Amino acid sequence: MDTRSNNILAFDVTHRLVLSIAVPMTLGFMTTPLLGLTSTAVVGHMGDAEALAGLAIGAMLFDLILGSFNFLRASTTGLTAQAYGRRDRHEQQAVFWRALISALGCGLALLCLSPLLEAAGLRLMGAEGAIAGATGTYFSIRMLAAPAALANYAILGFVLGRGQATVGLLLQALINGINILLSIYLGLSLGWGVAGVAWATMAGETVGAIAGLFILLSGFAKAERPAWAEIFSRHRLAELFALNRDILIRTFVLIGAFTIMTRIGTGFGAVTLAANAVLMNFFLLSGYYLDGLANAAEQITGRAIGAGYRPAFDRGLKLTTFWSFGLAALVSAFFFLAGPWLISVLTTSPEVRQAAETYLPWAAITGLTGALAFLMDGVFIGATWSVDMRNRMLMSFAGYLAMLAVFVPLFGNHGLWLGMNAFLLFRGFFLAMLVRPRADQTFRAAQ
Repeated sequence: MDTRSNNILAFDVTHRLVLSIAVPMTLGFMTTPLLGLTSTAVVGHMGDAEALAGLAIGAMLFDLILGSFNFLRASTTGLTAQAYGRRDRHEQQAVFWRALISALGCGLALLCLSPLLEAAGLRLMGAEGAIAGATGTYFSIRMLAAPAALANYAILGFVLGRGQATVGLLLQALINGINILLSIYLGLSLGWGVAGVAWATMAGETVGAIAGLFILLSGFAKAERPAWAEIFSRHRLAELFALNRDILIRTFVLIGAFTIMTRIGTGFGAVTLAANAVLMNFFLLSGYYLDGLANAAEQITGRAIGAGYRPAFDRGLKLTTFWSFGLAALVSAFFFLAGPWLISVLTTSPEVRQAAETYLPWAAITGLTGALAFLMDGVFIGATWSVDMRNRMLMSFAGYLAMLAVFVPLFGNHGLWLGMNAFLLFRGFFLAMLVRPRADQTFRAAQ
């Protein structure tokens, strides 16, 4: 029965609701760099430079491959949030099962293709000898966790779509906590090195997936269980495929933009390249809270559209914008003031420190220039306006390439950072221009 004619589906959007989603997810995201630091420290203490280099290459390749499947998380969040807004528990379960089956299928495909992916990765990175051996050991073991890792994307997307950010934090902490503890035990105490770190990662992902499935399945009512015919509905699968396709294209373009920045940076010499790597940590730190607020925007936007309740959409957009830009301003100010100290913590090289301080202002403002881009990604994912996300990302990328072509020859590394900040601005403003007309169209169709 459609209840949009009354206020049954209406809901309030408050600062507390926004922060109840954003804060837990920010905390969950912040456990990830701790994991990377632990893995590096464990292998680094083995005193084997080749093993450390192999770990770095293997982790980068695996993260690149897995990151390409982030559409599983994003699409699940948007579709679940809309079903949640409609109070349609039946469709919520159906969305979850479609996402989980897709995740497991993709994970198994990656597992079968892992020898080819490993060979391609080694050739791409030019790894040889002991470095290639360490990379192969790490990659082949960690790839065993691909089905569980992608299942975790589906699980996280589902709990975020329902606004259960605390469950998301619990699962992220569980996955990374097990990973960190076992990395230390297997890698150092037992002396397994790179293999120990890889087995620890597999254990963390697997335990996280099992725990997540237990939590979700124990809350599913039998009366609301969808039939197989509903799960594999041709219309719903086509909708999911189109959504995933568009988000995948957008993700590839985004990865390409950062890859181009690194590639151009190599032309400026080792010192400048190292300085850029140090400064990118400032952008990554800003990304943690911006991602958390984007998650809040995803859930609130999708829920409002599912409920057909425009006031919640507008209020959610207003509050997430307030928190995104407010925190971005504070963090940018912090980076301007504490940047030199942070740089000295991250590197001991006088040359790299000096170069990093020269380009610090560009890195310090990335939170501000990127705030709207992160927020708009959240809005468009929650609304499942994926075609617009894809097309506007392509437009932004074209503008980014034009900026690099003009300003890098003129200003060198300053021009490179100018281009990156412009790319972030393009992404945000190009999408923001569409929010009102798309919202008018979507809510008008729901009436």
